[in-house]
Amino acid sequence: MLNTITGFLGGVTALPASFNIDYLVIAGGGGGGGFTGGGGGAGGYRTATGLSSSTLTNYSVTVGGGGAFGATSTSFGTNGSDSIFSTITSAGGGGGAYNNQNGLAGGSGGGGGAQSSTGGAASPSGQGNAGNPFQSTNAPGYSAGGGGGAGAQGSAGDNTVGGSGGTGLGSTITGTTVTRGGGGGGGNFGTPTSTGGAGGGGAGGNTTTGGVAGTANTGGGGGGGGQNLSNGANGGSGVVILKYPDTRTIIVGAGLTGSTAGPSGGFKVTTITAGTGNVSFL
Repeated sequence: MLNTITGFLGGVTALPASFNIDYLVIAGGGGGGGFTGGGGGAGGYRTATGLSSSTLTNYSVTVGGGGAFGATSTSFGTNGSDSIFSTITSAGGGGGAYNNQNGLAGGSGGGGGAQSSTGGAASPSGQGNAGNPFQSTNAPGYSAGGGGGAGAQGSAGDNTVGGSGGTGLGSTITGTTVTRGGGGGGGNFGTPTSTGGAGGGGAGGNTTTGGVAGTANTGGGGGGGGQNLSNGANGGSGVVILKYPDTRTIIVGAGLTGSTAGPSGGFKVTTITAGTGNVSFL
């Protein structure tokens, strides 16, 4: 995950210096399931302050991609990919199920398909919430459950509309409150459209529209597929955000896409939006 770099400054070996990093690591959201499919679960959401770090050290970073949608009437959405910073790994969101199937486990679990299925679990625990199933036994009974969000479980579908995606969580790491990690809405056999969870979750499909993709760099889950348009929608990609003292300079290595804001209030903030590689600090 990390290794120490030997630094030379004017012929003198530079010694590593310690400092603290605040981080937000969100994995890719799960894809929505096919025909009357469950919403994708949000990517795993991990955040903390005061992670002890050192200059002249490589830290591995991976930004997870969103999971693919269920492309047919009998297809699950796939799980999102993990995001990583150093020893911190956030699990990809669970894919939504298709009709009469159970949602997949993930950072937040995918929603269950229509007709009495079960939502996916949040696994590993502590990174999100479970998806929710279809619960009604009343005809026509063709609406699916919402995917779990970082802040709340997805809602259950009923015989009117698919379940809403679970809401995400707000973070102030960039200086303003931004909500990320919303679950995808469940698909519906009828005309009403479910809502995606706040924080990038995509809405579910219905009789005339397909599911809506999760928003990029939020880890939002994709919406589940509706009645006639059987496709669900892709999950949103994840993100890695690092906040560190403005006395330090970050080096974003090859293979990563990112930008740095600041300094402000004694800190800089680097947002990494894609790729796999290393970062280090001077």
